[in-house]
Amino acid sequence: MSGTIIIELYVFVLAGFIGFLVITRVPPLLHTPLMSATNAISAISLVGSLVAAGSDRNSVSTILGVIAVTAATINVVGGFLITDRMLRMFKRDDAPREKKP
Repeated sequence: MSGTIIIELYVFVLAGFIGFLVITRVPPLLHTPLMSATNAISAISLVGSLVAAGSDRNSVSTILGVIAVTAATINVVGGFLITDRMLRMFKRDDAPREKKP
């Protein structure tokens, strides 16, 4: 059993390290699509946390599920707000601009 925990911890740390390296090398032009994909992943974790909160196993799992629902909801809503703000930065004005000589 202890060997399984060590292997799972190793995989978790390795995945976190590789994820950090991949995210830090993303060019700024791709931040908005990456944020949208991250919101989709967070929405999946929100569904999983709803299942954990709704399972009537014991009070600890229910409390942890509620905390997970709260954190995932904040993450999804904040991500969509940031994505919307970033997309508004790239919108063009409808009014024609004057050419300066």
